Amino acid sequence: MRKKEFKSESKRLLDLMINSIYTNKDIFLRELISNASDALDKLYYRSLTDKKVKVDKDKLEINVAFDEANRTITITDTGCGMTKDELEANLGTIAKSGSLQFKEGMSKEEKVDIIGQFGVGFYSAFMVSDKIVVTSRSVDSDEAYSWESEGADGYIITPAKKDEIGTEIVLHIKEDTDTEDYSKYLNEYELKSLIKKYSDYISFPIKMEVTHHELKDEEKHEYEDHKEIETINSMVPIWKRDKKDVEDSEYENFYMDKFNDYDKPLKVITSSVEGLTSYKAILFIPSHAPADYYSKEYEKGLALYSNGVMIMDKCADLLPDYFSFVKGVVDTEDLSLNISRELLQESHSLKLIAKNIESKIKKELETMMKDDRETYNSFFKTFGVQLKYGIYNNYGVDKDKLKDLIMFYSAKHERLVSLKEYVDEMKEGQEKIYYAAGSSVAKIDSLPQVEQVKDKDYDLLYLTDYVDEFAITAIQEYEGKKFANVENGDLDLETEEEKEETKKANESNSEMLKEMATELKEVSEVKFTNKLKKHPVCLTTKGDVSIEMQKVFDAMPNDLGIKAETVLEINEKHAIADKLKDLYKNNKKEFSKYTKILYSEARMIAGLPIENPTEISNLICEVISK
Repeated sequence: MRKKEFKSESKRLLDLMINSIYTNKDIFLRELISNASDALDKLYYRSLTDKKVKVDKDKLEINVAFDEANRTITITDTGCGMTKDELEANLGTIAKSGSLQFKEGMSKEEKVDIIGQFGVGFYSAFMVSDKIVVTSRSVDSDEAYSWESEGADGYIITPAKKDEIGTEIVLHIKEDTDTEDYSKYLNEYELKSLIKKYSDYISFPIKMEVTHHELKDEEKHEYEDHKEIETINSMVPIWKRDKKDVEDSEYENFYMDKFNDYDKPLKVITSSVEGLTSYKAILFIPSHAPADYYSKEYEKGLALYSNGVMIMDKCADLLPDYFSFVKGVVDTEDLSLNISRELLQESHSLKLIAKNIESKIKKELETMMKDDRETYNSFFKTFGVQLKYGIYNNYGVDKDKLKDLIMFYSAKHERLVSLKEYVDEMKEGQEKIYYAAGSSVAKIDSLPQVEQVKDKDYDLLYLTDYVDEFAITAIQEYEGKKFANVENGDLDLETEEEKEETKKANESNSEMLKEMATELKEVSEVKFTNKLKKHPVCLTTKGDVSIEMQKVFDAMPNDLGIKAETVLEINEKHAIADKLKDLYKNNKKEFSKYTKILYSEARMIAGLPIENPTEISNLICEVISK
C-alpha cells in the first residue's frame, strides 16, 4: 500500500514536536497512557448515553508490556477504539485532537474528564521510537485497522485483525547512541517508575507483568522468579479525596514518600477552589530545611498535574521565592496536558492559582503564629531568614505581605516577638521601635548603646541574622512607628537639660575632639555623650549604613566599597574623659596613645577588626606599666 503523507507540514512540524516541545523524553509514556485513559472515558460515557453500548467498568484498563529482545513497548487499552477514518483524522494530522473534539461536543452537564489531546502528545513517542504501529478496533465497527509510521516521511493504514474493542500501540525503541540511552525504557523498574511518577492518579488501572524474586530454599539460599500481573497506579489522588476521609498519617506518609523526607511535615495545608479557575492542592511545610536549601542547587516549585496527570515535577511559577520551602501538588482542569513551559509561564490560570496559593500559605502561617506559637517558633527558626529576605528582596515590594510573619528577639521578654506584639506593648510616650544588631543575643546585650534605651524601660529588638537590618530598612515603619537603630548617634532620648550639658562639654573641648578625629581618620567625628552609663566609649553611625551592614558588605566576595560613617562617642561622665582633657593639655604624645587605644576598644566592642593589633597591644602595655 502506498505510504500517505501527513496532512500538516510533515517533516518540519514533527521534528519540532519531538525535539522542541518535549525536552524530557520520559513523558512519552505519560502521553500514551493519557490517551488510553481518554479512550476508556469515552467508551464509558457512550455506555451511559447509548443503550447499545454495553460496558463492564471493571474491565476498563490499560496494559503496559515490554519485550527487551525485540526492543518493543506495548500499550493496550480496552477503550472506544478508532475506525479507519478516525485513525486517518487523528493520527494522519499532527496536532489533530479527537479528545478535544469529543469534549467540545458534550454539554456542560455531560462533561467527563478528558485529560489529553490525542494527536500532539502521541507524537512524543517518536522521541524514543523509530517505528510505531497502532492497531485499533472501534466500538462502532467490526473491523480493525493498523496505522504504521516511521516518522516524518508518512504512514500507512491497513486492515488488521483484532478481536477486542480498543487500541494497541507498539513502540519499536531506538538503538542506543553515544549520547542517548534508549534501552533503559526496556526495563521493568524504569517503566514502573515512569508510571508511578507521571500517571499514578489515572482513574483506570494500569496493569503490568512484574517479576517477584522469592526465596525458594532458605538453607541453600536458592531463589526463584515468578511473574504476575499487578496494578501499578494508585488511581485516586489523596488530594481528590474528601478531607474528612483522610487520616493525618496518610498525609504524612504521602509527603514523606513523595518528597523523600525522613520527617513528618510541620504543617499540612489543603485547598479546593472552584471559580474563575478550579484546582485542588495539598501543600506541606517541612519540619526542617533540605540540605541544599540555601544553595544555588535548590529548586523550588510544586508538582503540577492536569486531571491527575503530571505536567511538571517542580513548577517554580506556583511559588514566590519567600515561600520556596513549601512542598506540594496542584491539580487543575484549566491547563492542557500538552502545554509548553513558555506558554505555562504566560498562563492566566496558572497566575491566578499561584496568587491564591500564596494567599493561602500566608493565611495559614498567620493562624499558626496566633494559635500555635510553639510550632510557629519551630518553623521560623528554620525558615525565618527566607521570609526576611523576601521583605528585602526586589526593593521591598513584598514587605507588606510578609511584615506580620517575621519575629525578632525581645530584650524585655527574652523570646521572639512579632512587630505587632512589640508595638502593642510600647510604653506611653515611646515614638520609635528600637533595635540593636549583632552576631548573637549575648553580644548585643553587652553593647554600650543599649544602656540608654533600657534605662527608659523601652523594649529592644535584637537582630542577629545578617539579613535582619536590611529587612527593617525595607519596612521603614510599622503602624506609624519608625525604626531606630541604637547604633545611630541621634536617638533623641536625652532630656533638654542633658542635651544642653552635652552641648557645652563638646563646645568647650572642640579643639581636643577635632584633633582626635584627625588622628584617627577613619571616623567622621569624635564627641562627648551622656548616653553611656558605665562604658567609657562606643561607636555610633550616621546615615543609612550601620556597622552590622558594613560587616555584611565586607564579607561579600566583591568589595563594594560601602562603609558605615562612624562616630567615636566618649562618656563625658567617665574618668577617661578627665584623663583625656589632662593629657591634651600636658602630654600630647600620651594623648595620641590614649586616642588610638580608645578607638580600638570601641571597634572591638562593635565587633570590628583592628588593623594594627600589635601596635595597639604594645600601647596598652606601655600605659599599664606606668
